[in-house]
Amino acid sequence: MSIVLRPSQARFHAHHGWLESFHTFSFAEFHDPAHMGFRALRVINDDWIAAGSGFDTHPHRDMEILTYVFEGAVEHKDSTGGHGVTARGDVQRMTAGTGVRHSEINASATQDLRLLQIWILPEATRLEPGYQQGRFDDEAKRDRLRLIASRDGRDGALTIHQDTAVYASLLSEGAAVSHTLAAGRGAWVQVVRGELDLNGCRLSTGDGAAVEDVAELILTARCETEFLLFDLG
Repeated sequence: MSIVLRPSQARFHAHHGWLESFHTFSFAEFHDPAHMGFRALRVINDDWIAAGSGFDTHPHRDMEILTYVFEGAVEHKDSTGGHGVTARGDVQRMTAGTGVRHSEINASATQDLRLLQIWILPEATRLEPGYQQGRFDDEAKRDRLRLIASRDGRDGALTIHQDTAVYASLLSEGAAVSHTLAAGRGAWVQVVRGELDLNGCRLSTGDGAAVEDVAELILTARCETEFLLFDLG
């Protein structure tokens, strides 16, 4: 049985004035051979974007990218003609596939934006690019594990091209949820805010944990806590 903590303070901190970003795994100028991802999970960036700022048009290829908005809203435009706004409670999936160029701008001139940018390695390259967006509000995540993305898109989840199931949860203080891992699968838990116990291991805001050879995960909130759980093949 193995639960390996990735503390918030161990993440790489990039500060660009308009952007503060905390990288759980190697990304851009931050390279750490010991932290290149976990199974198919390649990137978790905790981005804080100032009002009226954002990422100008840039390319992506051969990656499944999830945008989980925690505070504010992000406006995106892309080379496929897509254009929209993703707000708190929304999750967006972009299949970069053969290539996409897009921009991501804070949709507000007054409110800062916080989001998690998540990259998952696809099970095939050169897929057709595409977008999908779903609404998973606080009530849908309250004191339960709400599936937000999976290979089969069941239960209204977004569809991703990988054997990975992504769950979001918003636990009340003292509430607990459990999740069973099938043999040979692993999990990553990422705390967005709050504090919880994962099978006796304490995690706080920004912490992550890699889980291997554990049959059942039990997550108990010490205060109101929002987190993501990745069930990875």
